[in-house]
Amino acid sequence: MTSNELIKKGSNFLKKNKIKSHIIDTELLLSSVTGESREKFLLKSNLEMSQNQIRFFNNLISRRALRKEPIAYLINKKEFWSMNFNVCKDVLIPRPETEILVETVLKYFKDRNPFILDIGTGSGCIIISLLKELNNSKAVAIDISNKAIKIAIKNARNNNVSKRIKFVNTSISNFNSFKFDLIVSNPPYIARHQLKNLDIGIKKFEPKLALDGGNDGLDVMRKVIYKSRKILKNNGMLAIEIGNGQYKKVSQILKLNKFKEKFLINDYKDNIRCILSVLNHY
Repeated sequence: MTSNELIKKGSNFLKKNKIKSHIIDTELLLSSVTGESREKFLLKSNLEMSQNQIRFFNNLISRRALRKEPIAYLINKKEFWSMNFNVCKDVLIPRPETEILVETVLKYFKDRNPFILDIGTGSGCIIISLLKELNNSKAVAIDISNKAIKIAIKNARNNNVSKRIKFVNTSISNFNSFKFDLIVSNPPYIARHQLKNLDIGIKKFEPKLALDGGNDGLDVMRKVIYKSRKILKNNGMLAIEIGNGQYKKVSQILKLNKFKEKFLINDYKDNIRCILSVLNHY
């Protein structure tokens, strides 16, 4: 069977099972079977596929169609900030919205070399993207999941920033070290009672630890803000990602902890998604 025939067959099967992105998903799965990027793979027309490749592809298509398993977990990678990141079920899949946070931070710290802390690093996508652009910056990244830390270390190596970043397996509550110019965090911010309403691919496969923000979704957020007040330098910046409709509550928590909002960033649906605020002890 040829690659064109497999793409047609796979795409039709995904479409029947209500996968909206059925064409691109099929192309990504088949290209991953061949070990090539989707772009390179599509330049080659009508390749003859081996029995092993066909079997492997059919298995992936079935998992995507019937179990609604996310593409990133099936191919074990996700592009973020024009880089490839290894992902698996131990880390949240990097989202395009989080690139907005990276972009805004980079504009603010252009031509500077902040010492950075990443709280809840997951795959490491935020901190690695920042270090890739801020060539002389150094960082510490923490996560309570040891499995996530291992993935982030691998991603830092693959993207050539591992010498400038120290990974620590700890919670923010137990972290007492250094003073930072910048703290970034995409903490769990979904209220526990809302977890059941998430898309099946998210609630069934992504780590609950990275999603569950407690009763009101702000349990971890409060800890991040409170601790940041203690370990940020004066006039240091805290850049956090928040959930839909959380701005007013998070804004109040920031004010109580002596933070002054500097930038509010909307996502692609015009919700306030990121808050960048500056600490002023005086």
